[in-house]
Amino acid sequence: MITNQASVLSVTQLNHTVSQLLGDYFMTVLVEGELSNLSIPSSGHLYFTLKDANAQIRCAMFRHQQRTLRFKPENGKQVIVTAQVSLYEPRGDYQLIVESMKAAGEGDLQKAFDDLKNKLAAEGLFDTAHKQALPVLPCAIGVITSATGAALHDILTVLKRRFAAIPVIIYPVAVQGDAAKYDIAKAIATANQRVECDVLIVGRGGGSLEDLWAFNEEMVARAIFASTIPIISAVGHETDVTIADFVADFRAATPSAAAEYASPDKAHWLSRFVQLEQRLQSVLQRKLSQHQQTLDWLTKRLAQQSIEQKLTRNNQCLTALKLRLSQAMNSTLQQHTHRLAVKNAQLWQHNPAVTLQNYQHRLTYLHNRLLLATKQQFKQHQQLLAIASQTLHAVSPLATLNRGYALIIKPSSGQIIRSTAQVKLGDSVETRLAHGQFTSEIKSLD
Repeated sequence: MITNQASVLSVTQLNHTVSQLLGDYFMTVLVEGELSNLSIPSSGHLYFTLKDANAQIRCAMFRHQQRTLRFKPENGKQVIVTAQVSLYEPRGDYQLIVESMKAAGEGDLQKAFDDLKNKLAAEGLFDTAHKQALPVLPCAIGVITSATGAALHDILTVLKRRFAAIPVIIYPVAVQGDAAKYDIAKAIATANQRVECDVLIVGRGGGSLEDLWAFNEEMVARAIFASTIPIISAVGHETDVTIADFVADFRAATPSAAAEYASPDKAHWLSRFVQLEQRLQSVLQRKLSQHQQTLDWLTKRLAQQSIEQKLTRNNQCLTALKLRLSQAMNSTLQQHTHRLAVKNAQLWQHNPAVTLQNYQHRLTYLHNRLLLATKQQFKQHQQLLAIASQTLHAVSPLATLNRGYALIIKPSSGQIIRSTAQVKLGDSVETRLAHGQFTSEIKSLD
C-alpha cells in the first residue's frame, strides 16, 4: 500500500523496473506454442503471437536472428522458440524477444536421425568402399524428385545448358509426407530394374528437418545402398544434411550442383574433341608419310628383281609341296583304312547276337517253369481252402443252431448269457435261433 509521496512511481519508472525484473529472473526460456497473427513489415522483422489453448503472448524476432531459421514460419504451425522475456516499455506490453525458432518435434526427429545414422554407420552403409564412381559420359540421366518442384526445374535447366544431348528420365515421386518414402524407394528400385540410365539424381529443394524427413527414412537409405546405378544425393540447401547424403555414392550441396556433377561440360568436351581431331590428323599424316616411304622402297626393290625368275621358283616350290601333300594324304589314308579293318574285326568278335539268342531261350524256359509252378501252388491252396472251409463249418455256431440249440444275448451289451448270474428278474434278453430271433423277459430264476 502506498503510504507516502516518496513511494509513488511514474509509469515509465514502473515499466522499466518490471522489464529489468523480468530479464533478471527469466534469463533465456524455451516456449512451445502455435504461431498466429504473423506479420513481416518492410523492416524484415517478424512479429507474431504465440498461443496455446488457454493463453497467448506477443513475440518479436529481429531480422538478423532469422538466418538460423530452417523453415518458413506460417500461421498455425507449432513451434518452439528460444527467447528473452521482456516488456515493451512505451506501451507496457509483456512480450518475448525470440533468438531462435524451430518446428516442434525437431528434437525427437533429431534423435531419430542420430540413432539411424549410428545404426547404418555400424552396418557399413556409409563406407567409402561401397561408393560407386560416377560415369564420365552417361548415356542417360535419371531424376527422382517431385514433378512440380523447383528442384526439377533447376536440374533440367543445368542439364540443358551443360549437355542437352543426354536424355533425361524423370521418375516423379512425392518428396514430403507419409507416402514419400515408399515413392522414393520404389522409384530407385524401378530405375534399377529398367536399366535405362547410368546415374540417378535423388533429391528435392530445401525445407525444415520435418519437410526433408523422407530422405532420413531407413527404407530410402537401404534402397540407395542396394542400387547398382550410382546415386547423387541432392537434398535441400548446402547446410541441409540427410541420411541419404551419407549413403549415396556422391553428395551434392543443391539439386543444381547435382546436375553439374552428373553431366559432362559440353564446352570442355567440344574442346577436347578438337584437340583429339588435331592429334588424329597429325598421327595419320605421320603414318601416311611412313607408309609412302616404305612403298617407294619396295617399288625400287621390285624393279631390281626379275618377275619371271621369281614366278619359276615359286612354281617349282609349289609342285614339290603338292607332291609331298599327295604322298602324306595317301599314307594317312592307308593307316586309317588298316585301323578301320582291325576295329571292324574286333567288333564282330563281340557281336551280341549269339549272347542275346541264348538269353532268349533261357527266358522262355524260365517262363514255362513259372507257369507250371504257379498252377501247382494254386491247386494246393484250393485244396487247403476246401479243408479249412469244412472244418470251419463243423465248428460254426450256425451248425449248432441247426441242431436245435439257441443263443441268448443281452441286448444292452451284446454279451452271450451262459449263467443265471448274468441276469436278473425283469431283464430283457434276445434269443437267436437257426432261423430268426425273439425277445423275452426274465420271469423267474432257478
